[in-house]
Amino acid sequence: MTARKSDFTLTSLDDLFSTQEQRDDEKLSKIKDIPISDIDDFPDHPFKVKDDEDMMQLVESIKERGVITPATVRLKEDGRYELISGHRRKRASEIVGLDTLRCEVVELTRDEATILMVESNYQRSQILPSEKAFAYKMRLDAMKRQAGRPSKNNLVPVGQNYSREELSLQSGDSQTQIQRYIRLTNLVPELLEFVDEGRIKMRPAVELSYLDEDAQRDVVDEIDENELTPSHEQTIRMRKLFDEGKLTTEVIQVIMEEEKPNQKEKIVFRGDRVRNLLPKSMSISETEDYVCKALEHYNKFLQRNRDRDSR
Repeated sequence: MTARKSDFTLTSLDDLFSTQEQRDDEKLSKIKDIPISDIDDFPDHPFKVKDDEDMMQLVESIKERGVITPATVRLKEDGRYELISGHRRKRASEIVGLDTLRCEVVELTRDEATILMVESNYQRSQILPSEKAFAYKMRLDAMKRQAGRPSKNNLVPVGQNYSREELSLQSGDSQTQIQRYIRLTNLVPELLEFVDEGRIKMRPAVELSYLDEDAQRDVVDEIDENELTPSHEQTIRMRKLFDEGKLTTEVIQVIMEEEKPNQKEKIVFRGDRVRNLLPKSMSISETEDYVCKALEHYNKFLQRNRDRDSR
């Protein structure tokens, strides 16, 4: 019986190392210092870049050590670069006064770049509802386009349900919650800012997203002029009346002016003024207790000053 010759051969050590070396060289060749003036921000980038305390810390870090982790860019057809991840590093480098930004140049389509851009921001410690809303929408749209268009006998795009499920697994939010966030992209900017500030909760905001722009701005006026915020039940009624063609400015005023059990006693802290004074590691559930203890301490301080002045 003739022995069968095996087609299996071991890869030589030289081949293995040369392959890895080629990979390393190829990656290094894509990392370069690019003039900041040649780099464009990602179109409709959903994540806010603020000149806050965190930014100032990043500025100091870049002053001392430079940009440690390269930003990620892709080369556009017009010869300029599109920033995928590293918007805060780019801004900090501009503040420092650097002319170039260390970047890794990757070859990606717009949809692939969108998915990477959103993924690279998932690890941020604080993400505003508005940022999640537009990020989820951009990423889901890109995933749907990658999955394919509807077939002749199927009106639902191929892979649409899979895209939602995959996004849910990657983000940690349920598919229902992701859809709620995406609905927020239909809000006028003022209402969306109220959601970011915590003045309007998620579910009432979702109901308001079904109103047209005029009706939404009537709600904004009521909130601004009378310090009133709609409850979930009120927004459900507004949406129903809107669908029936019965929601007018006057009706919105009547609904908004209804007294709610907790409306008079509710205190709202706006913007970043309070948020910047809180420890960054503090969860939302711990905030109330922290603020109350701080106020108690401050009241004791004022009382001591009053006692001292009365002597």
